[in-house]
Amino acid sequence: MRRAIIAGMIGNGLEWYDFALYGYFAPVIGKLFFPDHDPYVQMIATYGVFAAGFATRPIGGLFFGYLGDKFGRKFSLTLSILMMAVPTACIGLLPTYATIGLWAPILLTSVRLLQGISIAGQFSGSITFIVEHAPVGKRGIAGSATILSLCIGMLLGSLIATIFAESLSTQAFEAWGWRVPFLLGIIIAYVGFYIRHHTEESPHYIKARDEGKLSPTPLREAFKNHPWELLRGVGIYMGVTIPFYTLTVFLNGFVSKGLGHPVKDALLMSTLSMFLLLVMVPFTGWLTDLWGRKRVLMWSAAAYFVFAYPIFWFMTVPGFTAPLMAQLAFTVIVAFYVGGAPTVFVELFPTSVRYTGMALSYNICAAVFGGTAPFVETWLIRKTNMNTIVAFYIMFSAVVSLIAFIGYHDRYKEELH
Repeated sequence: MRRAIIAGMIGNGLEWYDFALYGYFAPVIGKLFFPDHDPYVQMIATYGVFAAGFATRPIGGLFFGYLGDKFGRKFSLTLSILMMAVPTACIGLLPTYATIGLWAPILLTSVRLLQGISIAGQFSGSITFIVEHAPVGKRGIAGSATILSLCIGMLLGSLIATIFAESLSTQAFEAWGWRVPFLLGIIIAYVGFYIRHHTEESPHYIKARDEGKLSPTPLREAFKNHPWELLRGVGIYMGVTIPFYTLTVFLNGFVSKGLGHPVKDALLMSTLSMFLLLVMVPFTGWLTDLWGRKRVLMWSAAAYFVFAYPIFWFMTVPGFTAPLMAQLAFTVIVAFYVGGAPTVFVELFPTSVRYTGMALSYNICAAVFGGTAPFVETWLIRKTNMNTIVAFYIMFSAVVSLIAFIGYHDRYKEELH
């Protein structure tokens, strides 16, 4: 179990480092690839391309989900990490708008589409792989390891972005400094491939294969026999994807471009938030093993609804301390919800269609609501001239998640089926 968790965490963390870099460098990418006198127009265009990376995730979910249920979790995960590293490195080589004009954002969008396909199979696969190695009483904390590794990967991206922003002049940072972290994707590919290649297959998958219980058509079976689980999965994941991408992607650009704070301050707030999330997630995952996933996640969704508006109002208070405290408070609520959410997805579906079912519900929700969250929130602020409007979008996600839990049977004390 320990080896499986470590291998799953390292591969997942490295891949999320790749994917998250775009969000951390969004203000710079907006300036270089979408020149406009209005910073909000720049950010809307930049977040539009970020959302495009999610548009292909249902396709990636179908592709890697099928491979994972048909040929094994290990095979699917190894392939996905290779497919992630190459387009990430390509971003570091792309010419800007000043060099090739309109082709620059077109090429950037194409690369993000390829990244979306890869990450679709990676995250749901690593959750399946890790939780299937865990015993009944430890599935919650095991599943939280996927969020923990995600945080480590994004924190690594945030730290590197902060280091380059602090150590280089603005001119050097915009000229070449932002490219270096993307080019490191080649090294990441080698490390991730080596680790994944030397891990053991999921015991639940092996058992189902040996007993002849694998589905020859996992996609058809998921839609035919588990439509309500798919729909419930989308609803439950709403409480993850909108708040999470608001915290990790939107707030960085919002604090710097929207509220006028220096980029280095915005990056520092993001880094501290990721540290806090990293520390809390194992605890909240363990808490779901103790109290049940449904209870912890429903209370967390209720906290979104009650505290979202005060938090975002505090974020608009001038100075550094108030926005930082508000961001950290939001991080605490996010941590309580996301810590146990991965294991909920594993427990929703049987082994024969688990990878496919998870990949579909997770990636559909991420594509429709998660990837578009920074874009929608920036657009809402632009249209209403209200910085606190973001709170209502968070409250919307909380209501949907609470509805999705109605009638949900919590299997946190049962063996995986």
